[in-house]
Amino acid sequence: MFLPPDLTSSFVELQPDLVLFTGDFGNENVELVRSVANLEMAKAVILGNHDAWTTQQFSGKKKDGVQLQLECLGKEHVGYQRMDFPVLKLSVVGGRPFSCGGKQLFRKRLLSARYGIHDMEASTKRIYETVLGTPEDHVVIFLAHNGPTGLGSNMNDICGVDWVYGGGDHGDPDLAQAISHLKETTKFSIPLVVFGHMHKELAHGNGHRKMIVVGEGNTTYLNGAIVPRVKTLINEQGTSNTSVTNSEAPPFTPESKGTIRAFTVVEILDGRLDKIAETWVSVIGDETRVEQEHILFKSGMELSS
Repeated sequence: MFLPPDLTSSFVELQPDLVLFTGDFGNENVELVRSVANLEMAKAVILGNHDAWTTQQFSGKKKDGVQLQLECLGKEHVGYQRMDFPVLKLSVVGGRPFSCGGKQLFRKRLLSARYGIHDMEASTKRIYETVLGTPEDHVVIFLAHNGPTGLGSNMNDICGVDWVYGGGDHGDPDLAQAISHLKETTKFSIPLVVFGHMHKELAHGNGHRKMIVVGEGNTTYLNGAIVPRVKTLINEQGTSNTSVTNSEAPPFTPESKGTIRAFTVVEILDGRLDKIAETWVSVIGDETRVEQEHILFKSGMELSS
């Protein structure tokens, strides 16, 4: 399966040095994951809870959806792994795969069989140890499906519970503890922690959540879960005007004009975070262009609370 042309064109327009995928490609959508694996550019991937939506334990008789996705991605799946990028002088370290957030391990049998992880303590230890051995001149970027605990418990906080009244902290405690322990015991620079899972648009029409937090030691926590990420541009009776229809898999009909896709673009200069922007790229026929850029962070900029 080939990567959708409009997605490929979007990457060509943005010209990234590295692409990070935070997971939830669909309910074990092996074909989509295979197309991502075939993308010919530097990348790292973490699988989310929807990527292990039906598989609760590995089958001994045939390859299940999770096994097929992991096989497609190979070393580019960084769950409990590290990928070093010497040219960029950075290393990407993966958190716990298949995370659903909160205090319980999701898909515990999969984690046990694949990684030997049986509880949060073991998961914390594995994440911590994965960082050790990172080249000294590299910065560390964490890639997780869900963010860590400790970033707020209000409904609109970056990992805040928004589906029940009263909120709550739905972050991953193992990721938070591993990062905290690394800061206490090592000198690694951790400028960025990237994740998804917690949708920008809050449940029940309650607005939008915070998507970026600058924490202790100038570590920036970035939630990239803009959902839906893909919108379809529709011709209106042959005019040049377009309307937008939200869809994770946009229908391509005679009325379709193209798509517009959301990306979170990060710029790092000399190991320091310089800029983060929510960027929307349109692909209409052979024409690709940046339509919108909303600055989330700029070096020296104060974030609103």
